[in-house]
Amino acid sequence: MLAFMTLSLMALTLLWLVPTLVFLLEVVAGCSASREPQTSFAQSQGRIAVLIPAHNESTGLQPTLDDIKPQLGSTNRLVVVADNCSDDTASVATERGAEVAIRNDLTRIGKGYALDWGIKYLAADPPDIVIVIDADCRVAGGTIAHLAGACEQRQGPVQSLNLMTAPVGSAINHQVAEFAWRVKNWVRPLGLKALGLPCQLMGTGMAIPWNLVRTANLSSGLIVEDLKLGLELASAGHYPQFCPEAVVTSTFPNSSEGATAQRQRWEQGQIGLIFHEALPLMLVAIKRRDIRLLVLVLDLLVPPLSLFVLILGATIVVNLFASLIDPSWKAVLISASCLGAVILAIILAWANYGRDILPTKSLGQVPLYLANKCRTYVGALLGRRISLWTRADRS
Repeated sequence: MLAFMTLSLMALTLLWLVPTLVFLLEVVAGCSASREPQTSFAQSQGRIAVLIPAHNESTGLQPTLDDIKPQLGSTNRLVVVADNCSDDTASVATERGAEVAIRNDLTRIGKGYALDWGIKYLAADPPDIVIVIDADCRVAGGTIAHLAGACEQRQGPVQSLNLMTAPVGSAINHQVAEFAWRVKNWVRPLGLKALGLPCQLMGTGMAIPWNLVRTANLSSGLIVEDLKLGLELASAGHYPQFCPEAVVTSTFPNSSEGATAQRQRWEQGQIGLIFHEALPLMLVAIKRRDIRLLVLVLDLLVPPLSLFVLILGATIVVNLFASLIDPSWKAVLISASCLGAVILAIILAWANYGRDILPTKSLGQVPLYLANKCRTYVGALLGRRISLWTRADRS
C-alpha cells in the first residue's frame, strides 16, 4: 500500500513536468523575441467582413464600431449580431452604420450560437475573410489591414495580440491580473511565433478565411468556443498564427464581482476543455506525427497562471507529508523544481513585459491575488460554476 501511494504521488508529480517545461520554453522564447513589428503584409485584395457578436452591449459597442469603420474599404462589411438583447444594441449598431443581424433564441445561449448566426447571415453574400471582434473591444489603427493581409497571405486563421487593461478610475486593483493576461496572450504566443509554431485562438481579433469559417462547428454554448475552434482548425491542418502587429484591447470589469465572474468563466472553460479534448487531440497528433497540433495541445495543458502556482505549491506540501512516511525526497525535489522553474519564468516575463504595469512596490499584491483566486477555485469545486455567455458586469 505504501509503495502504491509513493508511486502514485511520483506519477502525479511527473505529470507537472510537461506543462512546466512548455511554459518555461514559451516564456524564454517570447522574452528573447523582438517586440518590434517583424512582418509587413501586402494589403488584402479580398473582401472583408468584420463580425461582432453582441449581447446587451449598447454602452461599449459605439467606440468599437468607431475604431473599425475607418479601417474598412468600400467593399467591406461590418456586421453586428444582436444576440438575445434586451437593450438598444441593434439601434446603436444601425446608427453607427453597421449591418445588424438580430437573433432571439433563449433556448440556445452562447457566443458560439451568435457567431453561427452571423456566418449564416453573411452566406448570402460571402466575403473572402471574416474577422471576429468582441463588442467591448478597442481596435488599434491598422489592425484590420494586418489581420486581413496575414490571413490572405497564409490562407489560414490568424490571431491578433489581445490585451486586457484596467478601466480608468477602477475601484479595484487589476495590476496582477493585467500582468498575468500579458503572459498568457502576449509573451507565450510570441514565444510560439518565434519558434515557428502556431498559437491558440483567443475569441476576439481573429481572422479566418471564409472557406474555413463557413464549415466550422460554431453552434455551441461553450464558454471557450474560441479555444475549441482553434484546435478544430488545427486538427484539420489549418494552424492559427500569431500576428502581434494587430492589437485589440478591452478593459476588466470595474466591480470585483464582474472581474471575478469574468476570470472564473475563462478559467473554467479552459479547464473543462483540458479534460474533454486534450487527450483525444494528443492521440491524434501523435498518430499523425503532427508536431504543430501536439504543441497546441501541450500549450492548452498549461493551467491559468495563478492556478498553476497554487497546484505546484500544494503538490510540494503533499509530497513533504508523504516523505514523513516514506523517506524519499525525489517527488519533493521534482515538484519544487517545477515551482522554481515556473517562478523563474514569471520573473523573466515580468522583467521584460510587466514592470510598467506591476512595479516592484506592487509585488506585495501577488499573495493577496493568489488568496482571492484560491477562494474562487474552492467555490468552483463546491459547484459555483458559470456555464452561460453573460455580459461582464462593468458597472
